[in-house]
Amino acid sequence: NQLGWEKIKLHPKEGLALLNGTQYMSGIGIYLLIHALPLFTAANVISAISLDAFNGKSEPFHPLIHIVRNHNGQSFVAKQISDILSESEIHLSAPNKAVQDPYSFRCIPQVHGASYDLMLFVKNIIETEINSVTDNPLVFPDEDKILSGGNFHGQILSNAFDMLALALNQLGNISERRIYQLISGQRDLPAFLIKHSGLNSGLMIPQYTAASLVNRNKILCTPASADSIVSSNGQEDYVSMGANAANKCLEILDNLKSILSIELFTAAQALHFRRPFKSSPFIESILEEYRSVVPFIEKDEEMYVHIQNTKIFIENKMKDWYLQFN
Repeated sequence: NQLGWEKIKLHPKEGLALLNGTQYMSGIGIYLLIHALPLFTAANVISAISLDAFNGKSEPFHPLIHIVRNHNGQSFVAKQISDILSESEIHLSAPNKAVQDPYSFRCIPQVHGASYDLMLFVKNIIETEINSVTDNPLVFPDEDKILSGGNFHGQILSNAFDMLALALNQLGNISERRIYQLISGQRDLPAFLIKHSGLNSGLMIPQYTAASLVNRNKILCTPASADSIVSSNGQEDYVSMGANAANKCLEILDNLKSILSIELFTAAQALHFRRPFKSSPFIESILEEYRSVVPFIEKDEEMYVHIQNTKIFIENKMKDWYLQFN
């Protein structure tokens, strides 16, 4: 009533059609895609900030590397990271003398790109499903037929959600490794990204939180689609567990958002120690806005408030980033 919507009046068979198909898991699938794709762009943006904060090398993102291994997602991510880092003073004025960076930085295109390709595959499945008829029996008036079949079975969605779970988990897994690298006292960064690390723990504990969330996601990645249970006296003897797969994905998605929040919190702290050099104009604009809600950490304090505010910041920005880079 508050929205001014009229109550739907169901006609014969419509109630069954709403309940006896894949509508529940399809609905969750739409929600997951609406949030997962912008969050993927956020993962790329945040990883680029981490790369600059770590004073990582730009060579691994050169297009020639990705042309000779022509996976769409890999090439897409490499270009996106390069665009985000365009005109960074850190890259131009403070060259990295290391021969190679750790995998969590050097292989961002290969890892993020693999997740992106899986996400697009899942998107295609869900788009097909929501434009399909999945109840039973099916009525074909023009052919004068009523046919009983199995379009209600959610196996393809269950498989898709389990794949999406892996894609999201991998983004969180590699993000936590970048967090660890940033706080580990390498590349002229102070240990735990705090000026007086002997007196302060700095960003030590947020990395614990990220590691805990990553390991929770690993458990949630156990495939629901590998399971089944018998019901209805053996008539319904093989089920998809698609709703379970979808619900697990929701938790993984939220955990990933928290992991990426910790990475942004960490990377922004690390970039402070690169001054007077600045990052790219795009990243500097993000940092300016971010610092209006999350301060630079001078000494130990409660970190959970800053992580939560970072999470809200990402939620408010990720759709804009998605539209800008897609």
